[in-house]
Amino acid sequence: MTPSDATHSPPFAVADSTPRPWQKALLWAGVPLCMAGMVQYRLWEHWHPGRFGELVLLSLLAGSIAWPLRRFAGWTWASALALPWCLALVGFAGVLPVACTLLMAMAAIALGGILLPRESAALQAACGLVVLGAMLAWLLPLPLHHRWSYLGVCVVLVALGRATVASTLRGLRRQWNSAITPAPRAAAWAVLALGLASTGCWLPTMQPDDVGYHLRLPWELLEQGRYTMDPETHIWALAPWLGDVIHAFPQLLAGAESRGPVNALWMLLTAAGVWQLCTTLGGDSRSRWLSVALYASLPLTAVLAASMQTETPTAALLVWLVALILRTPEAGRRSLLAGAILVGGLLGLKLAAAATALLLLPWAAWRHRSLLRLLPTLGATVVALAIGTSSYVYAWTLASNPFLPLFNSYFHSPYFAASDFNDPRWHAGFNVLLPWKLTFDTGRYLEAFAGGGGFVLVALLGAWLLALSHRRTAMTAVMLAALVLLPLIPLQYLRYAFPASVVLLALLAATAFRVHPRRAAWLLGGVCLLNFAFQSNGHWMLRTGALKEAVLARGDDAASFRHYTPERVLLATLRRLPTDHGNVLAMDPQQPLVAEMGVRARTLSAYDPSLARAALTAEADLGGGAWEALLRQQHVGAVLTRTGTLSGAQRAGLQRAGAALQDEVGDAQLWLIPVWENAP
Repeated sequence: MTPSDATHSPPFAVADSTPRPWQKALLWAGVPLCMAGMVQYRLWEHWHPGRFGELVLLSLLAGSIAWPLRRFAGWTWASALALPWCLALVGFAGVLPVACTLLMAMAAIALGGILLPRESAALQAACGLVVLGAMLAWLLPLPLHHRWSYLGVCVVLVALGRATVASTLRGLRRQWNSAITPAPRAAAWAVLALGLASTGCWLPTMQPDDVGYHLRLPWELLEQGRYTMDPETHIWALAPWLGDVIHAFPQLLAGAESRGPVNALWMLLTAAGVWQLCTTLGGDSRSRWLSVALYASLPLTAVLAASMQTETPTAALLVWLVALILRTPEAGRRSLLAGAILVGGLLGLKLAAAATALLLLPWAAWRHRSLLRLLPTLGATVVALAIGTSSYVYAWTLASNPFLPLFNSYFHSPYFAASDFNDPRWHAGFNVLLPWKLTFDTGRYLEAFAGGGGFVLVALLGAWLLALSHRRTAMTAVMLAALVLLPLIPLQYLRYAFPASVVLLALLAATAFRVHPRRAAWLLGGVCLLNFAFQSNGHWMLRTGALKEAVLARGDDAASFRHYTPERVLLATLRRLPTDHGNVLAMDPQQPLVAEMGVRARTLSAYDPSLARAALTAEADLGGGAWEALLRQQHVGAVLTRTGTLSGAQRAGLQRAGAALQDEVGDAQLWLIPVWENAP
């Protein structure tokens, strides 16, 4: 985790005068506020002690495995604790997906080493992943995406960058030990915290956005070798896709979903970035490790590890971008290409991520103004656009709206209504009390429960105020606070603020330790524990025992699917049938969980506005004739329903089409229709 330039004096590592009593008192200012909020919102009523007990039990199990290594092999606690979490990831995610993700990481380090030979391994890996994903993104419509072609890419890159890869592997142990030695207890705590957060990587892919949207691209590449880019059947088909492309890479190599290992890789890169940023801000060894622990303790870290949402990679790229900006100007010459790659990566992940990058660019230009030159800056701009604009170019070309379905009141794409996409659930209002409400009234700002966003924004308010009062960190405090608040202005949705909140942690930890190291250790450690106590409040699946279900199933994904997404069991059954049953329709608009069927997926949800409108028309024919015609027109051979959700017209249509119940899991049903004789 120690970067190659860690030996250089960071720009904020300046000796401070002895802290004054008011500064020590201000450090704890957020604690009584946090206690008051817990009382006001009666958070003990929302706490789930059983789920917290599971984390305690896992910690004890990890410690019992680590103890012999510590006692008899002489390992450090941090190294010994890392082993059981790595083994657990392999056990739950699978040997082949983990191995293929490691192969992708090696290829990324090799590519990053070629482009950025003097940078740290973590930054090389992050930039390498971005460039690799961007190159594949431009090639998505071509039939080039197969196991052997991807394996060939890995072999070529590792061969070209073999010196960098070998040097990285040789230096990892030395860098790891040098990072642990000054603060072994803090290091062990951070490793334990990362392990607990990584439990989200153990879960199979079950969250609604993933099963209804993000899985489509990886499964299309796996089954078709290309991506159809069809906004007619899925309105988000042309949305920024860099994150899904990177998830697809090891999936194609392994022939199986690899979301868990990929997210574990992003978590490690984020932790390394938080470490480096805290170093740049003048933090000592303990503050660096505790900033990593704070990141791991955020409930959304584990929640996002269980999903394919873009905020996980966004946090990694954003924290490294801020670390580059805060470098001394002398280091800026070799930072320009790295910064361009990271900005391009943020653009390719999500429009909101691109907005945060744009907010940072004037600050970066001002900090490094003495080194700015026209031609290198133009070159960096071209690099960023080449990396991040593939989805926007294809969307503009195919759908007449580069941001489809956003801003369609201006672009008027025929695939979406001539209005701006909006989710009315997340308009609770933007005001000065928003950090307070995000912390204690979380359910209004996320599909979560009270405390599910963590307590950093309130409990560590004093550390931010101290950073704001310090001349050398005031601008950083303002910019990072702006990063947190910017995505919440149009839409008050907590997940969008997660990446910037991660970046803020490094500043808070470094500032707290600058004022009073001992008190800071107690404060940050206490906040970590409080965050972990409410980890399960970050998502309903964690709160209802998804982790326990996965552990008891010992890696059997079907057991978890039966409880949370039974459609995935039925689709696996359908995939094993010898006959091609045509397209697959999710008839319940509230359960459009068929993204893994790729080009064959059809839904009546907002994902497919035209088919949803046709379904409303078909409902008027109570005899089912219109539904039969619609099924025929869509070449639907398999239908997913939920017990009790079929309307009379739908049931009549299925009967007229000759549908037969094939399988049933819980309240989910799979109906098969004979292949239409006149189907194309």
